[in-house]
Amino acid sequence: MFRLYDYLPSGNGYKVRLTLRYLALPYELVEVDIKRGESRTPAFLALNPNGRIPALEVPGRGVLAESHAIISYLAKGSALLPGDAWAEALVWQWMCFEQYNLEPAIGTARFWLRSLGRTEAELGQSLTDKLVAGRAALQVLNGALTGKRFLVGDRYSLADIALYAYTHVAPEAGIDLDVYPAIRHWIRNVEAERSWIPITSR
Repeated sequence: MFRLYDYLPSGNGYKVRLTLRYLALPYELVEVDIKRGESRTPAFLALNPNGRIPALEVPGRGVLAESHAIISYLAKGSALLPGDAWAEALVWQWMCFEQYNLEPAIGTARFWLRSLGRTEAELGQSLTDKLVAGRAALQVLNGALTGKRFLVGDRYSLADIALYAYTHVAPEAGIDLDVYPAIRHWIRNVEAERSWIPITSR
């Protein structure tokens, strides 16, 4: 059985749990409280020297880190990762966009505000910059989703899992999604999937 080391509020860990659930793969969840420094202990660093979650222990293979590496490994050969080379490249295009543009902005702002309990006054310009970048990323995503059910080939894929994880909690970072109608429609489509679970579900 897979063993997943995760912090439940994390969007990156959530991507792995959504993928595991879609593929009906059993796993053991080991919760790691990053606020208490549990990802920096010698025991955890022996698993992932980078000291980050998620990390997936794969029987007979070892430990795999980085959310997109994990979900692409799990989804290989499944409907979540298209067999067509062009469609697969589009999935990776969106997953790269998420890691470079969306997650560093929305994910970081949300972590500061929700997990660390920092205030807007404390964060000042740093928060403002993250929100500007986050809204810019959401504008790109909203444009790509206009008139579409999902991001690639009009079917649910890793691209949707990767982008949904932090997009749907953008309000927790201080970004109102009401001005992005295509994103709100897409969120409803993702949440209609039978394998969907809320972000803090085990």
